[in-house]
Amino acid sequence: MSLELGLNLQPQMQLKVTPKQIAANYILQMSSAELIEAIAEELDENPALEMTELRACPLCGSRIAGNYCISCFPRTAAGEQRVVDDLPGERSQPLLRDDGEEFDPITRAEAGETLEDHLIWSMRVALPRHLHAIADYVIGALDEHGFLTASNAEIINATGASSEDIEEVLTTLRAQEPPGIGARNTTECLLAQLQYLRENGEPVLDIVEPIIKRYLSDLGGRRFREIARKLHVDKGEVIRAWEFIKTRLNPYPASAFASAADARRAAVRPDVIIRNVDGELQVEIVESHKFNLHVDSLYSRLARELRNSEASEAERDHVREYVNRARFFIDNVNRRRATIERIAQSLIERQGEYLLNGVQHLVPLTRAEVGNIIGMHESTVSRATAGKFVLIPSGEVVPFSHFFTASLGVKDQIKKMIEGEDPHHPYSDADIAELLAEEGVTLARRTVAKYRDELHIAPARLRHPAA
Repeated sequence: MSLELGLNLQPQMQLKVTPKQIAANYILQMSSAELIEAIAEELDENPALEMTELRACPLCGSRIAGNYCISCFPRTAAGEQRVVDDLPGERSQPLLRDDGEEFDPITRAEAGETLEDHLIWSMRVALPRHLHAIADYVIGALDEHGFLTASNAEIINATGASSEDIEEVLTTLRAQEPPGIGARNTTECLLAQLQYLRENGEPVLDIVEPIIKRYLSDLGGRRFREIARKLHVDKGEVIRAWEFIKTRLNPYPASAFASAADARRAAVRPDVIIRNVDGELQVEIVESHKFNLHVDSLYSRLARELRNSEASEAERDHVREYVNRARFFIDNVNRRRATIERIAQSLIERQGEYLLNGVQHLVPLTRAEVGNIIGMHESTVSRATAGKFVLIPSGEVVPFSHFFTASLGVKDQIKKMIEGEDPHHPYSDADIAELLAEEGVTLARRTVAKYRDELHIAPARLRHPAA
């Protein structure tokens, strides 16, 4: 028996994650708020890293140099710039303040914005640019209760706009929160709030609407018996309607803005904004318009002059270490922005119909499919989108995961079917499954029941007990 010792060289493939990849993935999965904290910490620790805050238009978010935004500054018919100071009731001021305020869809709420600020921003998001000046005038014509004090004729005389443009602006205004804003009187306001409750699937007593339309003054005088006699109902029903109006409706919509602002303060900050610009969807990475990272000019010059300088080895090591660290950090932040932008662009390609026309157009999509589109692994897409949010053209802030939820479009279809059903013959889950099958969507009855529960909609036998 003999033992032989020898050396054999065999090639072997191994996957190793470098420290640079680990750091890049760590930054990639940060939200905007977490990234700002990481940048602040790095700025404190690395003297070679420098951040420059960028000026952006508070209306459109475009980078600017100077006092006015070329993109959104109003122009005359001849194409010359002018300040909007010729509309009655309009404040004479430039559209861009000189304080360098940056565009951020959530900043206004966090700063305790006024109702006027909230409406101006919302209307500018929802309306094409040529209607912005009209919207500003209409918002300026709201009284302290949120009622519109100007007639359509007065708005036309003041702005020179067409009646069609006025109607578009007023319809958009009345679709904003708080519900009832832009109504011309209490009755209009309460009816708008009633419609808002119905659209959100909340039960509304049948007697409430006729009371608001015809007997609001009687209700204020608590003439319950007289209202009941005129409507041929019991006095108890009128009292229940009175309680409903007191607790669920607000005759002065502007007074509800404080609570709406509180709710918005708790809202998440979007990491990405997708805009609808004349039918074309555009992507903006929020922090790309807020700051720019670069190597400090002194350290950059010293790094170039190291070879020819008489600096000590310790000084050279100091400069090299911090300059390389700054470049490494900047590269990772830029890679993060580029990755998120590529993912958002792929979402526009696959979910463009949803972004333009509503959730019923949402198509099934996986992170692996997005990874194939942009040439990255599914895990990279998952890291880049986890915990991040997108402001979509409708004005809603949704998580990235929203785009990967194939059931949302089906849920919307189910909700619309139930909203349009005959109260005397409500759809069962089996009926809904059959109707969906006719539209090319195959779902089991139990899946329909699951989605209905998630929408907080009662079963058929409980939806219209009085019908």
